[in-house]
Amino acid sequence: MSTCTTASLELAEPLTATAATARTWLLLEQPGPWGAKALSHSRLDPAVAAALSAALEGTGTRLALIRRPGRHTDPQAPRRVYVAHTEPGRSWVRTTTLADPAELLDLDPAALGEGDHRGLWRPHEGPPLVCVCTNGKRDRCCALLGRPLAAELTASGIDTWEITHIGGHRFSPTLLVLPYGYAYGRTDAPAVKEVTEALRDGRLVTDRCRGRSAWDRPGQAAELAVRELTGEDGVDALRVTDTRGSAQDAEAWAVNVTHTDGRRWRVNVVACADAPPLAASCGAALSRQPRMEAVAVAQLP
Repeated sequence: MSTCTTASLELAEPLTATAATARTWLLLEQPGPWGAKALSHSRLDPAVAAALSAALEGTGTRLALIRRPGRHTDPQAPRRVYVAHTEPGRSWVRTTTLADPAELLDLDPAALGEGDHRGLWRPHEGPPLVCVCTNGKRDRCCALLGRPLAAELTASGIDTWEITHIGGHRFSPTLLVLPYGYAYGRTDAPAVKEVTEALRDGRLVTDRCRGRSAWDRPGQAAELAVRELTGEDGVDALRVTDTRGSAQDAEAWAVNVTHTDGRRWRVNVVACADAPPLAASCGAALSRQPRMEAVAVAQLP
């Protein structure tokens, strides 16, 4: 079993490597209330929700519901749909409107998960999409903190959607920025504005960043560790190229990170076994929360 460094235990729980894992996101507009299990506890046809969930399983494509902040529109109106691929250097967003969400069952989720949109729909033109978790039935902090943030961002002119559960309730307000797939936590409107303005210039703000959803959690920790070491802020400059578990320790990994200029690093990442118990969500009992930490970064020849 691996342990955290003493320094990390003396601080509030780090945000690093806590982003949900998904190479591709499929976002379906669903106005109206969302329950704790939003896909089946909403006005979305439960049979369609179940069929979509089954079709996407294991494909690298993750489905989430979205809605605009504020008053909900006519539930019978056409739905906005986005599909976004998050791998660096080949990220994209495609969009359309659908009269019937069942049309999504005709998609090829495996191809989308691999980044092949096959000319689907049309490219999203405009700034990055900002999706703030507001699923209050899943966790009340997402409603208490996420909804006001989404409303403030919208009022400031940032293209903002409310989104169902993206993990990490305890980091509320938490959000996802597409197509890059970077998640942020414990954030506010000025910080989000800084993030979106930087992304328009091809730069990444690492403050309050939880990781890039294209990578697994060891990969997220490794990428952010290399950025911290080098100061690299190019949003697509780094790629996780290999993650190997340790034969001696089931909670340790060696992760290779490659720069577009050819530089490479090996990052040793461990799952911290001695982290103090924390509440996974508002009002939840204390429990052990898995945590990743990069304990060594070495540049390779």
